[in-house]
Amino acid sequence: MLVPSTPTLALIALGLVAFAVIAIRVIRSLRRLARARTLVGDRVGNGVGLLKARSAALKVAIADRRSTEQARTRANPAYDRRGGGDRRITNG
Repeated sequence: MLVPSTPTLALIALGLVAFAVIAIRVIRSLRRLARARTLVGDRVGNGVGLLKARSAALKVAIADRRSTEQARTRANPAYDRRGGGDRRITNG
């Protein structure tokens, strides 16, 4: 009576070993994927940070350029269009 159950137990043991091997490989692959995802996320985050910094620098440069150009235009309320002079009060 032990003979018919021996092949069944052997197949069960073989199935468990195969399952363990496959599970270990899948877990290793998932760990590698998680590491790669973290690296990509960090690099994208760094790139986004640099892009934001460049954008802010451009905004500052444009604002500086506009402020010097607008000093002699109608956009500046201190500029007198009729007389062509500057109506700002200076202490100099």
